[in-house]
Amino acid sequence: MREKLDLLEERLRAVEGFGDFPFTDMMDLCLVPDVIIPPKFKVPYFNKYKGTTCPKNHLKMYCRKKGMHSRDEKLLMHFFQDSLSDAAVVWYTNLEVSRIRSWKDLITAFIRQYQYNTDMAPDRTQIQNMFKREHESIKEYAQRWRDLAAQVVPVRTWQVHQIVQVV
Repeated sequence: MREKLDLLEERLRAVEGFGDFPFTDMMDLCLVPDVIIPPKFKVPYFNKYKGTTCPKNHLKMYCRKKGMHSRDEKLLMHFFQDSLSDAAVVWYTNLEVSRIRSWKDLITAFIRQYQYNTDMAPDRTQIQNMFKREHESIKEYAQRWRDLAAQVVPVRTWQVHQIVQVV
């Protein structure tokens, strides 16, 4: 019986890593350690950002959901993690606390990380080149077309003038 107990203890020490953890203080794990959460504060529901859509749109919706608390930088920073999922959560948890001192630092890092989603926004040409897939119903095709069309950013008048000047 003693041998089994010794074996279990040995395995437990191996799993625990002999107590040599990189985070000796729980405050090292917090991006915003001194945040003050108001009494009866309720975290609004957020559509989770997975890293596959426009980061700027996510930030706009996040701030709008925060409502009256959108001016409290520390609350914005602290609860931003609740609006992320999948790869975006991994990105957030790997942020260096020493580099993120303000809301501006956090959103700059976020936009920089997911900028490629903004750069890949569809344009009118992509919509014009869409076609119905072989086993796709008209309804499915129309929905796919509407979903893509909703992502197109209209060309502003000043942008048209810039394009014309280049040509």
